[in-house]
Amino acid sequence: MKFAVLVFPGLTCDLDMYHAIEETVKQDVEYVWHTEADQLDQFDAVLLPTGTSYGNYLRPGALAKSSPACKQLQAFAESGKLVLGVGNGFHILVEAGILPGGFLRNQSLKFRSARETVRVENNNTAFTKEYTQGQVLTLPVANEFGNYYADEQTVEELKNNNQIVFTYANENTDGSTEAIAGITNEKGNVLGMMPLPERAVEEIIGGTDGTALFQSIMNNRGEQHVN
Repeated sequence: MKFAVLVFPGLTCDLDMYHAIEETVKQDVEYVWHTEADQLDQFDAVLLPTGTSYGNYLRPGALAKSSPACKQLQAFAESGKLVLGVGNGFHILVEAGILPGGFLRNQSLKFRSARETVRVENNNTAFTKEYTQGQVLTLPVANEFGNYYADEQTVEELKNNNQIVFTYANENTDGSTEAIAGITNEKGNVLGMMPLPERAVEEIIGGTDGTALFQSIMNNRGEQHVN
């Protein structure tokens, strides 16, 4: 399986994502600069790391969506291949219209770095099949705009389609609608999440609860969401 780490200016954690693939599933992985994303179709999965794309100017992900890479990414997602966006990568997927909703600043109005308990709400996706339904994970978060927002109609659609994959298990500190921590698109081949699984693949850096996500991608590539 061949992974692409899609890098926009300011996405500072591309090395973390690259290392997570090397450490967990030991597959081919390449950095792809956003201006060179015209050949994404040669990859099996695209990963969008976190950071501050374009310095979060205007709002997180707002400028990244104007890159030609987002058109390539949209076509890649529509083909049914797997896309994972974490942190600012999640912001980009939302701004590009690949995932629904929006983001607000954290309720504290401050950047927050912490470890969160996260519940698996849907383990029947290509990203979560190596977890058990209802399993509680400990994953890092690091953001100022981690407050996911969706209106009532969107929330209803997310629930009806089983698109809510992760929720915050104890405290919804940042204020996300319905305590949402991660969602898929309706097809189930695109996952956006605010917690950072790539920072939880080794005991020495705080645990291995993120490992199963990358193993799921490897073991279930090409599978789509089942309601």
